[in-house]
Amino acid sequence: MRRYLFALFVAAASPLFMGAGQQAPAARITFSDEDAATLDRVSEYLNGITTMKGSFIQIAPSGAMTEGTFYLSKPGRIRFEYKPPVPTLIVSDGKTIAVANTRLNTVDRYPLSETPLGLILSNTIDLRRNSAVLSVAHQQGSIVIGARTSKNRNKANITLVFSDPGLELRQWTVIDDQGGATTVALRGTEPGATLAPDLFTLPTPNPFARRRQG
Repeated sequence: MRRYLFALFVAAASPLFMGAGQQAPAARITFSDEDAATLDRVSEYLNGITTMKGSFIQIAPSGAMTEGTFYLSKPGRIRFEYKPPVPTLIVSDGKTIAVANTRLNTVDRYPLSETPLGLILSNTIDLRRNSAVLSVAHQQGSIVIGARTSKNRNKANITLVFSDPGLELRQWTVIDDQGGATTVALRGTEPGATLAPDLFTLPTPNPFARRRQG
């Protein structure tokens, strides 16, 4: 189950998504005026998101693809539903994150503050002043931001891609310690979506369900 948390939320583990006063205590990169303005614009976009829903496609290092639907409501609430046959549901209610396996009828819980997920749901993001941000590239139709998920890393191991113009987070790619790349691509996102509060109710095991192995 932890592999789903890693693949989806390692981006959030980066100090890239920390709020003010939470950035890693490492030297920041000095950006050009153009790049600094770009980072400010992307920060403003991210901070302007209060709710969002959409679909996602996850591509593992092996090339295997899974997909599903996500719902986000700041601060602190998110839901990732994988499509069958993947039996995974991930829900945060703002304090706790629950990872449910519907096949095994199990639910693992973690404090949101101790997981990467708590960081991506921050209300305040300032990329230009964040020491995790290492590079900004302007490619045709997109902005690519390179960052590190730890102050101990000397090079970027996460890349975020935003469409431009029409600024929108499109995908992120994470390089693990073995060099494998996992990409999560977002599709059909709807910022400002009206979301039912019960989407963020934590799942619990069904006491009457028979546990299936495998």
